[in-house]
Amino acid sequence: MTDVLSLLKKRHLDTDAPVILTTVSGVASTKPAMITYFDKKVESIDIITTKSFQVEPNPGNREPVICETEPGCFGNSVGLRNPGMQQALYELKKLRQEHQFHSLLNVSLSASTVEDFITLVKAFDEVADLVELNFSCPHASAGYGSSIGCDLHVASSYVKEIKNACSTCKTPLFVKLTPNVDDIGSIAKAVVESGADGLVAINTVGPILHIDPVAGKPILQNKLGGKGGASGHHIFNDALKAIKAIRNAVGDEIPLIGMGGVFTGSEAALLIKAGADAVGIGSALATVGQKSWPAYLEAVKSDAQCILQTGGEHDSSSCFLTAERQMAYVRHTVTNIVQYGKDTVIITLDGSLDCKAGQFAFIWLVGLGEKPFSVAHNKPLTFIVKKRGPFSAALCKLERGDEVYVR
Repeated sequence: MTDVLSLLKKRHLDTDAPVILTTVSGVASTKPAMITYFDKKVESIDIITTKSFQVEPNPGNREPVICETEPGCFGNSVGLRNPGMQQALYELKKLRQEHQFHSLLNVSLSASTVEDFITLVKAFDEVADLVELNFSCPHASAGYGSSIGCDLHVASSYVKEIKNACSTCKTPLFVKLTPNVDDIGSIAKAVVESGADGLVAINTVGPILHIDPVAGKPILQNKLGGKGGASGHHIFNDALKAIKAIRNAVGDEIPLIGMGGVFTGSEAALLIKAGADAVGIGSALATVGQKSWPAYLEAVKSDAQCILQTGGEHDSSSCFLTAERQMAYVRHTVTNIVQYGKDTVIITLDGSLDCKAGQFAFIWLVGLGEKPFSVAHNKPLTFIVKKRGPFSAALCKLERGDEVYVR
């Protein structure tokens, strides 16, 4: 396996070194098929990051778990949904056996106890090029994510115990830090002094309420009353500030992967100038069609490289980004509802949707959740709903005049 520490160390100081790009935990490279896709099809990605895995499976939060309240500004509350250690390890072992990786594999891990982190680090040591300890998720259950990373003493003691227990593991240990603290530099320095081999920053900002501009109601569904982490354009300045603070606190030797609201090569270059040795691209991918991901990410990399080497401006990446909300809800009113037997209804809404019959649209019931349904007709907008669970049962109880939201 490639020595990731040698690859990243002091890279931010070398303007002639090729820019290193990485995917972000929980975004795009969340399943084996997508990990393979990035490794085979997206040559500009150097490090592929998995979703955060836990010892036991976690169903996460009810949908909607992601929203876009302004173009390129997202809220999320996935709740660390994952298949658990055994299934994830099986899938990654199989990938290693069947596929020769060109990119490095960063396995993200989440736990609420030192013992579980130790179990996870030891388990994934054989398949990972580096492991990322998630000390930063803002919408995780109590004891997970930012519950650890917000406390300097807890975070540093966790790292020290994990390093001591995993002394025979070969995989470098990176800690992902939360921006939701007063002094991220001090926490970064503490975990490095406790043995962290590298750092990742930042995770999402918050949690905060994400209000739909049409419904005027919170979108996300969770135990936090609809609060979720913020990502995308509106956190780039937070990321830039955090990277500068971390680099000033830990010096130039410690590898640092920077991320948070990076959409263009210019923004990637700014993070590198601030001290990042590699740059993560996450939310931006939601504003670019997947077919264009390879070309877009190559443009981000080449733009950043050009800016760092020449000191001038270069922008071939922003043309790939859409300026419109991709997850905008439209309010519809139920105009007709026809019951077929006990478990099936045909729901007709006012208005239409720019799609073809058979394609899927998401229906959102405020306060209840969101699910995808196949479109039966697009004008007027019509769905055939079969009662399967609580959400579809609620749809079946709709009456004429009721409002729903569709995207």
